[in-house]
Amino acid sequence: MSADYQVIDDVAVITLNNPPVNGLGLATRTAAVEGLDRAARDPAVKAIVITGAGKAFSGGADIREFNSPKALTEPTLHTLIRTVENSAKPVVAAIHTVCMGGGLELALGANYRVALPGAQIALPEVKLGLLPGAGGTQRLPRVLGLETALDMIVTGTPVLSDKLAGTLLFDELLPAGSDLVAGAIAFARRVADVRPLPKVRDRQVGHPDAAGFLAAARARVKVAAGPFPAPVECVETVAASVEKPFEEGLKFERERFIHLTQTTESKALRHAFFAERAASKVPDVPADTPVRAIRSAAVVGAGTMGGGIAMNFANAGIPVTILETKQEALDKGLATIRKNYENTVRKGKLAADKAGQRVGLIRGTLDYADIAQADIVIEAVFEDMDVKASVFRRLDAAMKPGAILASNTSTLDLDRIAAFTARPQDVIGLHFFSPANVMKLLEIVRGAATGKDVLATALALAKKIRKTGVVAGVCDGFIGNRMVEQYIRQAGFLLDEGALPQQVDAAIEAFGFAMGPFRMGDLAGNDVGWYIRKRRAVESPDLKYSKTADLLCEQGRFGQKTGAGWYDYQAGDRTPRPSPWVDNMIVRHSHDLGIGRRAISDQEIVERLVYALVNEGARILEEGIALRASDIDMVYLSGYGFPLFRGGPMFYADTVGLPTVLAAVEKYARGYHGEAWTPAPLLVRLAGEGKTFNG
Repeated sequence: MSADYQVIDDVAVITLNNPPVNGLGLATRTAAVEGLDRAARDPAVKAIVITGAGKAFSGGADIREFNSPKALTEPTLHTLIRTVENSAKPVVAAIHTVCMGGGLELALGANYRVALPGAQIALPEVKLGLLPGAGGTQRLPRVLGLETALDMIVTGTPVLSDKLAGTLLFDELLPAGSDLVAGAIAFARRVADVRPLPKVRDRQVGHPDAAGFLAAARARVKVAAGPFPAPVECVETVAASVEKPFEEGLKFERERFIHLTQTTESKALRHAFFAERAASKVPDVPADTPVRAIRSAAVVGAGTMGGGIAMNFANAGIPVTILETKQEALDKGLATIRKNYENTVRKGKLAADKAGQRVGLIRGTLDYADIAQADIVIEAVFEDMDVKASVFRRLDAAMKPGAILASNTSTLDLDRIAAFTARPQDVIGLHFFSPANVMKLLEIVRGAATGKDVLATALALAKKIRKTGVVAGVCDGFIGNRMVEQYIRQAGFLLDEGALPQQVDAAIEAFGFAMGPFRMGDLAGNDVGWYIRKRRAVESPDLKYSKTADLLCEQGRFGQKTGAGWYDYQAGDRTPRPSPWVDNMIVRHSHDLGIGRRAISDQEIVERLVYALVNEGARILEEGIALRASDIDMVYLSGYGFPLFRGGPMFYADTVGLPTVLAAVEKYARGYHGEAWTPAPLLVRLAGEGKTFNG
């Protein structure tokens, strides 16, 4: 059973008990309905209290049953709520800590609600591209009013129970520290004989100008929703609570809910939801694998990346020491960190005292001996193997036994780096993305000798510092940068053939990317790619690139930091402005190559950039560099600005259809630099079998 039943004098108490958040799975729903029926049959029971065990009333649907037959097996959530609402004896929902989604809809079906302060109240379904489907859009406006309810449903943002005190949602808000169940039982006894039993469905939604408010809300939400249909549908279903009788509104809500479940956007959001949770699971690293304690950290390098990495630890309350070779570089790095925190305070996103506490957790040093006792050290120095070798030999000699030695390398061979030490089992890649204190992605690179406990520790650390950790194997560029190299190669070839940077960027941004490849290059620094291409010329001389990026860098146009890159920039202004010099350079280069420039459609631009990611992603998946296709999607959703509503490159390919993707790849393989388009064997096989990457 996942709901407990007991009778205390004349009150039955049903306690939802399905850890960790009392998800309303089939077993829980069944036990709750059985408890309600049992209480109904017992003449000694005058009232019923429903509450939740542990640290939640209920977080809503049990995610383990999403997309499974159990979600629709009787008793469904609708049946449970109807049983509560139709009870001949008063039902009191005793709410604490978390009351969200279906949990809140269940509470709204009760006759009364009592709560403790600090409980998070929310209908967050919109974040999965859905709307509340068990009466939430019809009942919440009847207790909170049209405006408050609409805001909660459209945004999905939790509101503390304290903020809702005095509304019809709660019949009583108990003092902090109260015994919730005892208070709910006492309340239940006071109302046990009150008839008729109050029902939320019998209330009317009051508003002085509902039509005017809803018209304004429709216009506002439509703009804010962008490509996502759910927020707009939320407005329409909430409007039904005003415009339709309750049962008609309930039916309309259900219709719109079912419609949204079939939209690509909702499927993409649900895919991302599950992908993020799957990413932390490694088949040969059990959940009970021991982890190493991380009580202190060190970072080698006080540059932009090193400083951002250090801030992650300070934000999580972990003391961190930054090591540099020169005092000037150390002082500059620490000053930048202080400035970053000051800017956050100025924007109202962090209290000044908390910023001071975090700054106080960061100190600097020029001596390896000062970081020797750190539990983890992350190297964030220049992306050059000789430089990495020097640092890791020093770390191997200085760090205490059992310390984790991590590299922030974005492309280099982690196994070679580990070989510079006598403890390769302690070496792991922790590839942060810039700005490291902001970007969610953390690529966790597992070397051939990396210990399972080290990997488990890295995954746990990612959660602690609020990153999305994705495990990758060792290869040049790992998951993200290996794929993006093919994307950037195609962007360069498009310039050779007839496109200009602003057209390529505009096309891929219209597709939904946060930033196109040329704007991204200007932001990151075009010299970074230049350095990698020089290394490639030695290591992989057959790998061809457009020469336009080299011509750009030879002029010192490294991007925003130099005021000129693929675009021109004005002092103090990051707005990219098309550059006549760059346009002329590109056209001249096409002429020098003997290529007649042609008009290139936006569709071709999008296909070549996105399918280049997909084709390389298929190779990465087949080689085992990524554990699963959804891990690749998470890398691109959380680190590379791939549009969330499209679900990541591999999910997007699934929605387009792999035969369609393969046909395009084969077409481009017959074109300019067709050698870059050799179809990945996995893509060919899955397309032939009618399967998907995420199937």
